[in-house]
Amino acid sequence: MSRDLHYTFIIPVYNRPEEIDELLRSMASQTDLNFDVLVVEDGSAEKCDHIIRKYRGHLDIEYYYKENTGPGKSRNYGFERARGNYCIFLDSDCILPPQYFASVKQNMAKGYVDAYGGPDRAHADFTPLQKAINYSMTSFFTTGGIRGGSEKVQKFNPRSFNMGFSREVFERTGGFPEIRFAKSKAAGEDLDLSYQIKKHGFKTALFSDAYVYHKRRTNLRQFFRQVYSFGYSRISIFKRHREALKWLHFVPAAFILASLALLVLGFVKSPCFLIPLALHMLLIAADASIKYRSLTLGLLAVLTSYIQLYAYGIGFTRSIFDSVFFPRKTFD
Repeated sequence: MSRDLHYTFIIPVYNRPEEIDELLRSMASQTDLNFDVLVVEDGSAEKCDHIIRKYRGHLDIEYYYKENTGPGKSRNYGFERARGNYCIFLDSDCILPPQYFASVKQNMAKGYVDAYGGPDRAHADFTPLQKAINYSMTSFFTTGGIRGGSEKVQKFNPRSFNMGFSREVFERTGGFPEIRFAKSKAAGEDLDLSYQIKKHGFKTALFSDAYVYHKRRTNLRQFFRQVYSFGYSRISIFKRHREALKWLHFVPAAFILASLALLVLGFVKSPCFLIPLALHMLLIAADASIKYRSLTLGLLAVLTSYIQLYAYGIGFTRSIFDSVFFPRKTFD
């Protein structure tokens, strides 16, 4: 069945005018410009309206300013005002390769899906820290595999930094949930929506060639807090969707216990107990060094990978504790 699709990109932004400038520049360079753009300013003190004006002659773009509610509600706000019947959501810290939109349309022409998601990559111009963080969030040696990189529909969950869905999906699911799953305003709402989409019987897919360059957080403290929120939100989502919790989600917490035990035994009993940790670090360093052709970046990837594992594991464990002892806990 042929479908007449009108695409609208929806981008929430909060105090990041430089980032939205980079993203819009990449959107204006698309090989196919048959789309419109809707930017939702989420109560920013540092507004980006002057950036939007730069692109009015290059993109069909609209700008809205609203009070701060977090990205989930801002995405819903955008969809309610979008002209398109199929909306594509991007985070403001993403950059699109020139063929991104053409890839989405080609995939949809091959077989229409109600919702799709795409992967992320590190751009060659990213800083070493951004590349190391990207590695940690996508690597087999961390929780990268847990976050949904499989092409199998039953395992893949589109994420809001690069996902799209139809107006029918929005109307039947209500869009991104209004509740919060962690203290952060940007944790878990896209995963919850992915499970809602599947429960309503909609067809989803991974468009592996519709990737974005995702800059993510640019300092280690913010990175820790972000991944901590991801780990914490997993238990909150499990309460609504029993299928959301797998044995793999316990791996970071188990890794923390195992690594701390090995460290204690290594210093108290024998240095031989440190060998498993050393091998794990060596594998990460070697894999990242080969991938990015930089030993320095490989060593930095060890640091970011351990921050990622510990942050997710601590958040996950804390959420279990709160669920047992403070089951009525909410986030205002």
